[in-house]
Amino acid sequence: MEFFILALLAYLLGSIPSALLVGKIGFKLDIREHGSGNMGATNTFRVLGIKAGSIVTLADILKGTAATLLPFILFDLELNRLIIGLFAVLGHTYPVFAKFKGGKAVATSGGIVLGVNPLLFVIMVLSFLITLYFSKYVSLSSMITGIVAIIASIIFKDIPLIIITSVLTIFVFLRHKDNIKRIKDRTEPKITWM
Repeated sequence: MEFFILALLAYLLGSIPSALLVGKIGFKLDIREHGSGNMGATNTFRVLGIKAGSIVTLADILKGTAATLLPFILFDLELNRLIIGLFAVLGHTYPVFAKFKGGKAVATSGGIVLGVNPLLFVIMVLSFLITLYFSKYVSLSSMITGIVAIIASIIFKDIPLIIITSVLTIFVFLRHKDNIKRIKDRTEPKITWM
């Protein structure tokens, strides 16, 4: 019973539509009607700017981290917290509070990792930033970071982490299938460095 309560709470946490809330409260604007229409941090950066994008990124990360802490906070269960974190990713991607159309799971997946292995989270952030610097593709940087997370998990010899980072990376790749096509066609938008 405790597992189902935790899974539901993690899903509801993940369902909090950070980009939608920041857009509507701060800018009187529905982020889903602008840019790519995606309700994630990347679209928020492009449409609303650095400050709004940073707030959404942080909020989406913390949703994943908070979900991994729920077993400690509520029940003190001996339960692999990565599994509960997966439900936050599902909530972020298919949010009940936003007609089940959410973001692409990158930041919230990172938040799960932060909750269980902060060192791996730092490695992921560095991987993302380095790849982004050279490629200028947010989508490609997200996918490469997933691969780096799997490799690092193997080096750490952490079986649950290997499994969950693999599942999350596959999910991130699936969520970016349109981006992959655009990268191949060279029509994927690049970021510009100031």
